[in-house]
Amino acid sequence: MAKEKEGNSNVNRIKAVLADKMKTNKWLAEELGVAPTTVSKWCTNGSQPPLETLVKIAKALDCEIGDLVRMD
Repeated sequence: MAKEKEGNSNVNRIKAVLADKMKTNKWLAEELGVAPTTVSKWCTNGSQPPLETLVKIAKALDCEIGDLVRMD
C-alpha cells in the first residue's frame, strides 16, 4: 500500500513551479477563482487538477504544461 501511495505522491510539480516563479498558493487561487484549499491539495498532490485547469495554471505561471507534470 505504501508503494502505491508513493507512486502517486509526485504527479504534478505545481508547488515547485510556484516556488520558482515566487508565487503563492493564495495568488494562484485568486488567479483561477478557486479556493486556496483546492490549490493546497494540488500542491501536496492530494488531488489533481483537471487538464483544463492545468492549462489555466500554465498560462497564469507563464510556463508549459509539461513543466507542471511529472512524467516519470
